[in-house]
Amino acid sequence: MGWKLQLFVVGIAIVGGLYLAGFFSPEPPNLDPGEGWWAKEDKGTVKVDTTIKDFKIVFPQKDQEDLKRRLENTRYFESLEGTNWEYGIRANEMKKIVNYWLTNYSWPKQEKLFNQYKHFKTNIEGLDIHFVHVKPNLKPGQKAKPILMVHGWPGSFYEFYKIIPMLTDPTSHGGTEDDIFEVICPSLPGYGFSEAAHKPGLIPKDIARMFNTLMHERLGFDSYYVQGGDVGGSVVQLMALFFPQYVRGHHNNFLDIQPPLLPIRLLVGSVFPSLVTKNEADQKKMFPIKDRLIKLLRETGYMHIQATKPDTLGHGLTDSPVGLAAYMLEKFSVWTNPSFIESPDGQLTKKFELDDLLNNVMVYWISGSITSSMRLYKETFAKYHEMTSYLSTTTSVPTGYASLPHEIACTPEPWLSYVFKNVISYTAFPDGGHFAAFEEPKLMTEDIRKFAKGVEDFLQQNSEK
Repeated sequence: MGWKLQLFVVGIAIVGGLYLAGFFSPEPPNLDPGEGWWAKEDKGTVKVDTTIKDFKIVFPQKDQEDLKRRLENTRYFESLEGTNWEYGIRANEMKKIVNYWLTNYSWPKQEKLFNQYKHFKTNIEGLDIHFVHVKPNLKPGQKAKPILMVHGWPGSFYEFYKIIPMLTDPTSHGGTEDDIFEVICPSLPGYGFSEAAHKPGLIPKDIARMFNTLMHERLGFDSYYVQGGDVGGSVVQLMALFFPQYVRGHHNNFLDIQPPLLPIRLLVGSVFPSLVTKNEADQKKMFPIKDRLIKLLRETGYMHIQATKPDTLGHGLTDSPVGLAAYMLEKFSVWTNPSFIESPDGQLTKKFELDDLLNNVMVYWISGSITSSMRLYKETFAKYHEMTSYLSTTTSVPTGYASLPHEIACTPEPWLSYVFKNVISYTAFPDGGHFAAFEEPKLMTEDIRKFAKGVEDFLQQNSEK
């Protein structure tokens, strides 16, 4: 018997035994969304202001001068000869970026860009939550579909700046009057300009509850769409799970579905890939298992640090703008396309403008939020089994999925039905990676429009039954 077949048989026996013992069948979770309080002060000792206040992004002159000094005094190292981005972002490339930051990047220009849309803050569960809210110009009798769009790490609300006009002004961007949306883009608590939790324990479930409060109680929507990726993908999935009475449709570009008997499926697929998925692109992404595991280990080192000692790393990134930029920008290279790791410049500007990349870095630098953003990983992994249980619980909210070829997560279309009972759309994009709306705003706009039309048709058909 060949060693591969021996390993296969032993693996089946082990996993089968665990399954029969109930190891892969956790108890269904309690779907009470609960409540939370994350302020410094104890609940009840302060009066909560639930009003919505205007907010504007500013970067004072003294802070601009401080940033300039730090950039000018950067200490560099030498990269190894004959390497590209296998060790991370190269020193020579970082020098070019810093030089551009110092000489070409104009904060006054970017400040106007940031503030072209209206920003607001409102206090939810003791934290001042920041959000962008863009209302379309409506004709008499015309109605827009509200949609909450949630970013992940190391992204921000700025990821959606190019897609916002496509959704709010569809007739100027290849759509029809029926495709019009009202867009709300919040900053996750502890990210950008949303206040960070002052007490431990905040996880995506809590953020889902807070964002439903924003949409339903503060903005007054009784029915709304949600869209997200990365951490934002988990948040909007949980919003659909906990608040199906308000979430009209759930669109996602980062789902990590774990169907029943996943370990057995992967073992079988390592020998017979077509038995796990008929889609050849998914087969290449999932198998061989060894290659996938190596890729996961290579690209998740950041996660192990952030899920264990985020504050230790935070000291360096909070103090050094170049350290912060290097840590973040490397992800916008290899998470956009893993082949970019083989390029001397990481192909950073193949999909993005450097100003846009630096704007996203500036959101973290100005707000000083990198440490609190990383803590979300620590909190989430501390409640890993609880989160896994929630994310594997079925929901009937109409769901759409955008599958991007270079996304690290692989979710074959048939797997969606294990969690989502009403899959409206599944779109395999021709290009794109982790930062879907940032990389491919036009394709994402088209997919969201298609999904929303499908949802409206689905709901109409069901209302007539």
